[in-house]
Amino acid sequence: MLNVLRCLVFSLLLTISLSAHANPAAQTVWRLLDYIAVDYPAAIQDGKVVSASEYAEMVEFVASVRERMAELPPLEATPRLLQAAEELQAAIRAKRSPEAVAGMAHGLASQLLRAYPVPLAPSAPPELAHAAALYQQECASCHGATGAGDGAAGASLDPVPIAFTDRTRARERSVFALNQVIEQGLEGTSMVSYAHLSAEDRWALSFYVGQLAYPEQLASDGKQLWNGPDAAAARAAIPDLAALTQMTPASLAARVGEDDAAAITAYLRRQPEATAVAPAVAPTGSLALARARLAEGVKAYARGEKSAARDLVLSAYLDGFEPVEVVLASRDAALMARIEAAMGRLRSGIGGSASLAEVQAQVDEVDNLFDEAEATLSAESSSSVAAFVGALTILLREGLEALLILIAMIAFLRKANRTEVLPYVHAGWVSALLAGGFTWFVATYLVSISGASRELTEGFAALFAAAVLLFVGIWMHGKSQAGAWQRYIREKLSHALTKRSAWFLFLLSFVVVYREVFETVLFFAALWSQGNGMAILAGAAVAVVLLAAMAWAMLRYSRKLPITQFFKASSLLISVLAVALAGKGIAALQEAGWLSVSVIQFPRISILGIYPTLQGVATQVLVLAVLVAGFWLNRRRSMLAAHVAQ
Repeated sequence: MLNVLRCLVFSLLLTISLSAHANPAAQTVWRLLDYIAVDYPAAIQDGKVVSASEYAEMVEFVASVRERMAELPPLEATPRLLQAAEELQAAIRAKRSPEAVAGMAHGLASQLLRAYPVPLAPSAPPELAHAAALYQQECASCHGATGAGDGAAGASLDPVPIAFTDRTRARERSVFALNQVIEQGLEGTSMVSYAHLSAEDRWALSFYVGQLAYPEQLASDGKQLWNGPDAAAARAAIPDLAALTQMTPASLAARVGEDDAAAITAYLRRQPEATAVAPAVAPTGSLALARARLAEGVKAYARGEKSAARDLVLSAYLDGFEPVEVVLASRDAALMARIEAAMGRLRSGIGGSASLAEVQAQVDEVDNLFDEAEATLSAESSSSVAAFVGALTILLREGLEALLILIAMIAFLRKANRTEVLPYVHAGWVSALLAGGFTWFVATYLVSISGASRELTEGFAALFAAAVLLFVGIWMHGKSQAGAWQRYIREKLSHALTKRSAWFLFLLSFVVVYREVFETVLFFAALWSQGNGMAILAGAAVAVVLLAAMAWAMLRYSRKLPITQFFKASSLLISVLAVALAGKGIAALQEAGWLSVSVIQFPRISILGIYPTLQGVATQVLVLAVLVAGFWLNRRRSMLAAHVAQ
C-alpha cells in the first residue's frame, strides 16, 4: 500500500510542478512559431517563393517545431498539438498565403501555452521611464538607435537584426513574443538571451521595442479611443494586462479595424497601466471576455477548426467566467450551477462533433444566462449582507471537508493511544495554512494563477486524497468487525505507526488542507475585489468560530464512542468523502481541459462531488464498487476468523 501511495504522491507533485513552472523546451517551440508567423511573408507572396533563403529557413523551423514538440512531456493535448504542427508544416510546403500560415502558427502557439503554461504578463505594469536608456545600452548597437535594424554591429550579421519600425512585421508580434525572445534568445539567429536582465527590465524593454513601429502621435488618438464611448470592443479584446501582452496588432485589427488598432496599440504599449482603469460606463462583473471567447469559438467551429473551438470555449469558462464565479455563487448559487452545466454541455457538444446549429444554440443559451449573471453581479446587487454570506459559506464549505478528514485522523490516533504522532498531523495542516498564505502572496503580487493551473492543482490533490481515503476507509471498516481491533492491537499496532507512517500522515494532512486553502484563497481574492472588506472579514471570522465548535464537538463525541462503533462511523464518513473527492477531482480536470466531457441526465449534487458527466459518475461508481467489495471482504474475513476461533 505504501508503494502505491508513494507513486500517487510523486505523480501529484510532478503534475503540480509541471503546471506551476514554465517548460523551457515548450518556450523554444513557441518562439519558433512566432518567428514563422512574422517572417513567412518575406518568403512567400501569392503562392510563390520570393526569397529562397527565407523559405528554406521557414521549412527548417517548422520541421524543428514538429520534432521538438514530439519531445515535450506527453499530455492529453499532445496529439492535437502534433496534428496542428503537421498541418502547419504541410501549409508551408504548399506555399499557402502568409495570412493563413500566420493564423495557423499563432493558433498552435496559443494551444501550446495552454498545455505548457508560462507567466503571460508582468505582475504589475512595467516602469517604462528608463526603457529608452536600456534600449540604447543593450540593443541599439545591432538594431539601430531608432530600431530600424541599422546598427553598426548588426551590418555583418546573418540574418540581419530585425527592424522594430517595420509595421508589417510588428503587427504580427505581441509584447509577450518580444519578451520571450529577449529572455531566451532565438536559435538559428544572432539574437542571444538577455536573461541577465531582471524580469522587470525585460518587460520594460519588450513594451519599449513594441511601440517603435507606432509613432507617438498615434498614442493621443489611441487614448481617446480607449476612453471613449465606443471602446467596448477594444476593452473586451484587452480586458487586462495579460491580454495586452498577448494581443498582436493584427488580431486587434480584426476586431476594431486597422487604424483604430494601430492607435490603441501605440497608446497602450506606452501606457500599459491604462488596462487597469475601467471606463465609467463599464458594468461591474462584466462577462465580456467570456462572450468574446464564445463568439470566437463558434467562428472557429464554423471553419472546421474543432480543436481551436474547444480551446476557445474552455478559455471562456476558465478566463472569462471563473473569475466571477465565486461572487455569483454567493449571490445566486442556482444561477451559477445552471451556467456551469450549460457550459459543460457546450464543451460536450463540440467534443461530440455536434452540428453548427446545435453549437450556436448552446452558445445562445449561455449568452442568455450571462445576461442574468451580469444583472446579479451589477453594482446595485452588491451588498454587505451578500459579501458576509459569501465569505461565511465559502469558508464553511471548504473548511468542513478538510476538517472531517483531520478529525478522523486525530480521533484514530487518540483511540490507538499514539498521541506522540499527533504533532505530525498538526504540522501538516499548519504547514498547509502557511503555504496558503504564500499562495495568496504569489497570486496577488508575483504571478496570475490561471484557471487551468488552479483546476489542475485542485483536481490532482482531490484524486490523491480520494485514493488514500479509499484504502483508509476499507482498513477502518475491517477494524470495526468483532475482535478485529483487539487482534490488530495485539499483533501489529506496536509496529504499525513507524516514523515513515507518521510522515505520511503529515503529507495527507497537508494535501487535504492545502487543496481547500488554495481554493479558498482564490475565492476570497475574487470576493475582496468587489469591496465590502469588513463584511468579508466578519463572515470569515464567524466561519472559523463555527468550524472550531464543530471540531470540538466531534472530538468530544468520538471519545465516548466504543472502539468498534468509532471505526464503523469513521469508515462510512471517510468512504463518503472518498467518493465525493473522486467526483470533484474528475470535474476539476474536465474544467481544465484535461479530460473530455460527456453530459448525461443525472442529478447534480455539488457537496457530494456528483456532476452530470459520464466520466465523473463512472469514476464515483468505480470507487463505490471498490469500497463495497472491500467491506464485503472484511466481513467475510471476520466471519472466517470467528469460525476458526470456535
